[in-house]
Amino acid sequence: MAKPLSEETLAIIEATASVVAQNVDQIVPVMYRRLLAAPEIRALFNMSHQHGNSPQHKALAGALVAYATHIRNPGVLIDALERIAQKHVGLQILPEHYPHVGNALLGAVAEVLGEAATPEILNAWGEAYWFLADTLITREEQIYAGSEKQDGGWRGWRRFKVGSKVAETSEIMSFTLCPVDGLPVLKHRPGQYLSFRFTPAQGEEYRRNYSISSAPDGVSYRITVKREPGGRISNWLHDTVEVGDEIDVAAPAGEFFLDPTDKQEIVLLSGGVGLTPMMSMLESYGGGDLRMVYIHATQNGHHHAMRDASRLKAHESHVFYETPEESDVANGVHPGRVDPSWLVQISDPEKADYFVCGPTGFMQEMVKGLKAANVPESRIHYEFFGPATAQIG
Repeated sequence: MAKPLSEETLAIIEATASVVAQNVDQIVPVMYRRLLAAPEIRALFNMSHQHGNSPQHKALAGALVAYATHIRNPGVLIDALERIAQKHVGLQILPEHYPHVGNALLGAVAEVLGEAATPEILNAWGEAYWFLADTLITREEQIYAGSEKQDGGWRGWRRFKVGSKVAETSEIMSFTLCPVDGLPVLKHRPGQYLSFRFTPAQGEEYRRNYSISSAPDGVSYRITVKREPGGRISNWLHDTVEVGDEIDVAAPAGEFFLDPTDKQEIVLLSGGVGLTPMMSMLESYGGGDLRMVYIHATQNGHHHAMRDASRLKAHESHVFYETPEESDVANGVHPGRVDPSWLVQISDPEKADYFVCGPTGFMQEMVKGLKAANVPESRIHYEFFGPATAQIG
């Protein structure tokens, strides 16, 4: 249980929040520089996201400012904290990792603010950091323990082998994963992801998240991975990993999932490889009593994965190709991009729940359009591929 912050600490955080906010774009890169100097910590991060204009850095900067702003009422950040906890569990963040982060943060504040960062200020920010850290550690332990006690669940890393490898398009590959021990696996919630510890070469370790693209069956999982230009892991998976190879997998995690309880209509909207969690949702509930509408947007037919499966499972489906070929249009494909105003015309915005997944720009446009159509935020659910807390909507 996190120890309540003292009144003195609350007052100092409130008094210095604006100064930290003004300098946060300098503080965060310094913090990451310090943090990633430790090899055991560097392995936890996707290094492709650690660059000068990193969305991950911007997201952390926004989170720091939000935390300081709401220091007396952190409950308003509960949804954001849950997303962070789920990501941490997926990547197997443990209590022993938190001191590294705290030291890097306080060191960065001291380095950037210089003499303005008095011992009193650093002590207050340290106390505030550990209040947040203890809150996350407690929640993460609940998630770890909950996964472990469920049928087929486990804690930590579990060995899986590749049962099949299927090319969905020239750039998208599906992998079926089966536990080496032959025991059942935890039935995931449709939309959740798996996290992996990869060792493509001696001395290398990488951790990645990939959405599960199959319905829960208690036996195996399927992930569907797009080859990214220059991507160390996506290219290794496509080119090197073969059927029978073994990898380390953490239990399913994530707060983006479809629970059909009390739902009247479901609209699934995906862009590019953002279709992967939608496939899990469609395979789980498509064709049943719950009406499901599926809209997918991609470049053209050469980039469209799993098209037949989605059409068979949805009650109504639409496909948008930004650069369609003549044959695509002849087959009923919509040319161009999805217009959010059209989206609410083909559904009932007063009762539908909208699930959105895809590139950040695509999601920003869709979520903004849904909000403009007066769809309540409580019925707009989204997940995207990239740094965990990029700004949407």
